[in-house]
Amino acid sequence: MKDEDIDYSDIPELDAAFFATARVVVPPGKKQVTVRLDKDVLAWLKAQGRGYQTRINAILRAYYEAQVSRSTRSRRGQG
Repeated sequence: MKDEDIDYSDIPELDAAFFATARVVVPPGKKQVTVRLDKDVLAWLKAQGRGYQTRINAILRAYYEAQVSRSTRSRRGQG
């Protein structure tokens, strides 16, 4: 597929309002570790195609962020 074949009609243009509130998010550095996973969990992740390690990280990050957010709300008396 060539760039000119891509239909952008359903994607809004980025205007000054978007860039006024945009922020750059740089993920923290990565550290290599060894982790033991259940065979079926690993097989399921790998069956989804390339990038299973990235998916593992995304799953763990989502859980981490939910817990941090929950902890913060709890400390403010909102949890």
